[in-house]
Amino acid sequence: METILEAIDRLRALGYDMEMSATPEGRLRCGVCDEEIEAAAAAVDEIVRFEGASDPDDEAILIAVSTPAGHRGYFVAAYGPDMAAEDVAFLQALTAR
Repeated sequence: METILEAIDRLRALGYDMEMSATPEGRLRCGVCDEEIEAAAAAVDEIVRFEGASDPDDEAILIAVSTPAGHRGYFVAAYGPDMAAEDVAFLQALTAR
């Protein structure tokens, strides 16, 4: 099974070379141009979920994303009850489209 660091390295090798972050409004902030992208405009290219072997605090989600500007990056968030509010807002907007 792939670790989160191995998955990020694999995605970087495929050109997903920047970390993206969520905003409180449910948008994605591009790590290159700092543009905020609506969830509906973000293309999700891959989703990887990680579960801790013995600790639920080790759960995470990794999403490979392409933007309308042609930038490719990845979004990482805790998965479950420890997820940050802005990450919840983005994932809700992403699944609502």
